[in-house]
Amino acid sequence: VQLQASGGGLVQAGGSLRLSCAASGRTFSRYAMGWFRQAPGKEREFVAAISWNGGSTYYADSVKGRFTISRDNAKNMVYLQMNSLKPEDTAVYYCAAKRAGGSVVATIPSWYDYWGQGTQVTVSS
Repeated sequence: VQLQASGGGLVQAGGSLRLSCAASGRTFSRYAMGWFRQAPGKEREFVAAISWNGGSTYYADSVKGRFTISRDNAKNMVYLQMNSLKPEDTAVYYCAAKRAGGSVVATIPSWYDYWGQGTQVTVSS
């Protein structure tokens, strides 16, 4: 599966952005999906994940209550709605995919098999 992330940009603190991840392939609905981010000089960190059917979601503590992950399997899309953005949310955001059924989600980057190219999110104070 190929992934294409988009929707990043420059926003003031307290603002919102919605990231999108478009996936190719007819078996998208069989993939668990995740969002990760990487700030300059830092390791890639987990943000949010969603199971193949959207029945299970999981968030990093730092974004819980502010970010929402969702998916539309009919459109081969995954979204990350980001509200109440903070300067510390500034990073390149990546979507990732792993073929997995059930309620499986994962927070570890190495678990995922496919990655998008990343989209820059910059939050000004």
